[in-house]
Amino acid sequence: MSTKGLSGKVLGVIHVGVWVAELGNKFAREIMPEVTVLNIADDTIQWAVNKAMAERGVAQEHIPPFNYHRVTTYCRFLQEVGADAILFGCSTMNRAVEHARPMIDIPIIAIDRPMMDKAVRIGRRIGLLATLDTTVPSSLRQLRNAAADAGRDIEIVEIFRGDAFRALRAGDQATHDRLLLEAIQAHQEQVDVIAMAQISMSRLEDQIAQAGFSIPVLNSGREGFLAAREVLSNS
Repeated sequence: MSTKGLSGKVLGVIHVGVWVAELGNKFAREIMPEVTVLNIADDTIQWAVNKAMAERGVAQEHIPPFNYHRVTTYCRFLQEVGADAILFGCSTMNRAVEHARPMIDIPIIAIDRPMMDKAVRIGRRIGLLATLDTTVPSSLRQLRNAAADAGRDIEIVEIFRGDAFRALRAGDQATHDRLLLEAIQAHQEQVDVIAMAQISMSRLEDQIAQAGFSIPVLNSGREGFLAAREVLSNS
């Protein structure tokens, strides 16, 4: 992988959970070791979304507006300290990138959008695998936007495994991984490609490669950091 144009570059990454930041760092170390990565992680953003949606129902319009302001503020902080681009690592709040862009002078990438763009290029019938219910509305919207921008007609098959996320939060990574691999196995004959909605599922990348599924299974961690690398190379 070429390192042209990356020396001295700085990537800002915003996560809405401290626990997931190291997973992002794993991809950064592999894909762009020459780049300085500055992480901002704020547990309260996802917590506020979960609280609001528990009270009002799972819908994208129930995301607290102050969360969008907070993400934009973090983008401003990263720009001020010299970041050349920003990767926003939350699929639930991917719309925050659209709110922030008019106020930020450097590129901002929603981590799940490159994966969605790739999925609509690969096939028409797309499996959207999610483990967190608050992510589903925004991921569906992101996938439909990617298809519309590409002029592609798609069919989305929703695959939801909330039990996998509960296992992960309880520290049972083995059960989380097993449930998701079983879900992929069960759907691989029904779709052309599977997109894993949250970066938390990106940890399965090696296991998925070893399983030898008959269709591509995309994760937002790899595709998001590859896209950030491309942006930094051209900036």
